[in-house]
Amino acid sequence: MDEGYANLPTSHLLGSVPAVLTPDERKPGAPVEAATSRLQQFPPAPGANGGGYQPPGAPLDGDVETQTSWKGYFNIASYAPYFNVDTDVVVDRLVSSVYPMDGFFRKIDANPDMYGPLWITTTLIFMLAAFGNFATYLMQRKTDLNIWNFDVGYFNWAASVMYGYAIVVPAAFFFLFQYFGSRPSLVRFWCMWGYSLFIFVPASILLLIPVEFLRWLIIAGAGGASSWFIALNLKECTEGADLMPLIASASVLQFALALFIKVYFFA
Repeated sequence: MDEGYANLPTSHLLGSVPAVLTPDERKPGAPVEAATSRLQQFPPAPGANGGGYQPPGAPLDGDVETQTSWKGYFNIASYAPYFNVDTDVVVDRLVSSVYPMDGFFRKIDANPDMYGPLWITTTLIFMLAAFGNFATYLMQRKTDLNIWNFDVGYFNWAASVMYGYAIVVPAAFFFLFQYFGSRPSLVRFWCMWGYSLFIFVPASILLLIPVEFLRWLIIAGAGGASSWFIALNLKECTEGADLMPLIASASVLQFALALFIKVYFFA
């Protein structure tokens, strides 16, 4: 019966059927080559050897490094971690920005955020525009209200100066610190400079007092505290490097911003 099956014609069959090895043809100990798999990556990408395990996110070849695509800078999801903060964290950082000796830079070292700086700057813009006009009204009410007008240009100036300062100044000092051998973080600089503006929010409310001498005291105190905050945190993030001229320049620029707020919005 075995001979009958062996003699069956196979010319009508499509394809090919693997031949069965006889016991004499089998060699014990001969390695069997298994097909490699790339099920972890779909569709499969050719590697250097044409196969092998490829974990997700790993480079295709062992000697090829992954390259970050520039398109990631325009992806909103790339910035989501910088807004992943809760109210308690933001409030704690606001308090630390008013009290510079509280180790602010250590608090943002592990998780710098952009949520606080964005809303601080935006809130300050609206407050300067509104309270600047109201302060002018209070000062001119004593003389002649007929010459007072609501100045919409306050909003344009506040938005241009505050957004420009919060973005450009930290970036400029980041490149300067890089040039002089330090290795700061641009995101942490943006975070620190953004929180440094918070003290001008309550100061803008106090500047409504229609007494010029008190206004100068208020803005001098707010500018001095904000400058001290910047100096302490820059010194902490560049510990071991002699960059005092840059730190002093950042402090002077911060105080100059305070003077601009007083002269332009609360003159």
